Amino acid sequence: MSSEKERELKLQALRKAREQEEQARKRLSQIKYKLIVLSGKGGVGKSFITANLAAALASKGFEVGVLDADVHGPSIPKMFGVHGQAMYAGPAGLLPIVGVGGVRVVSADLMLPDEETALIWRGPLKTGFIRELLSMVAWSPLDFLLVDLPPGTGDEPLTIAQLIKDLSGAIVVTTPSDLTRIIVKKAITFCKQLNVSLLGIVNNMSHFTCPVCGTRHYIFGQAGTSRLVEETGVRVLADIPIDPRINESVENGVPFVLAYPESEASRSLLDLADKVAEILKASPRPKGETSSL
Repeated sequence: MSSEKERELKLQALRKAREQEEQARKRLSQIKYKLIVLSGKGGVGKSFITANLAAALASKGFEVGVLDADVHGPSIPKMFGVHGQAMYAGPAGLLPIVGVGGVRVVSADLMLPDEETALIWRGPLKTGFIRELLSMVAWSPLDFLLVDLPPGTGDEPLTIAQLIKDLSGAIVVTTPSDLTRIIVKKAITFCKQLNVSLLGIVNNMSHFTCPVCGTRHYIFGQAGTSRLVEETGVRVLADIPIDPRINESVENGVPFVLAYPESEASRSLLDLADKVAEILKASPRPKGETSSL
């Protein structure tokens, strides 16, 4: 291929990327608050927090969507009971699937032929996919869009932070262990370097309360999160306790906060939703607003 032809192809790709970014900006302009949920470390329950914060906000009258930006290990569809369903395109664009609680869900998992298909992609393909997805999804007007990010501070988090230039903030999920503290600090540094406002830390799996005697057991210790707050100055928004029924709710495809609303963990999650809304001074969007895109 001649150098001139290569140059023309690169220019075409650049023009297409710019057009997609502009279309994404227009579509996202219908959403009041856009939040990323990240950790830097896997296994801390980040997707659980994302799904249940979304469900809690929706239960309070907000219109909510969740973008599952983990293209290699998507789990949000399972948590909202839509795993195995497929997204379709309508006249307005690619249509989210409405999950339990009325939360709109978009995920690569909802575009695959079966649950065994793996997306074996390098960075540029993931970046292009996320950009195209944001340009195509017809969210309709929303109060909140929560973006569930994969572990680490690589391609997907960077792409989202650069494409959604008006992010309302970030929520960082951690657990009380000291090992988690070391890795989660990298996620906090990521937000600070990219000028993403940090709403606060969610301390997941903070403790277990014995249902018989009421004694609290700090299974993962307590020092890690305390040190994280001291070292970074980022506030704790919520302490979410361990509940053995959490796995059951995931398997059933119902957010825990809806399945067991009276539990200690659910009360903490509902309080988290109140705090997020208070920090952003958010109030539910008037009903009946329609999309023009």
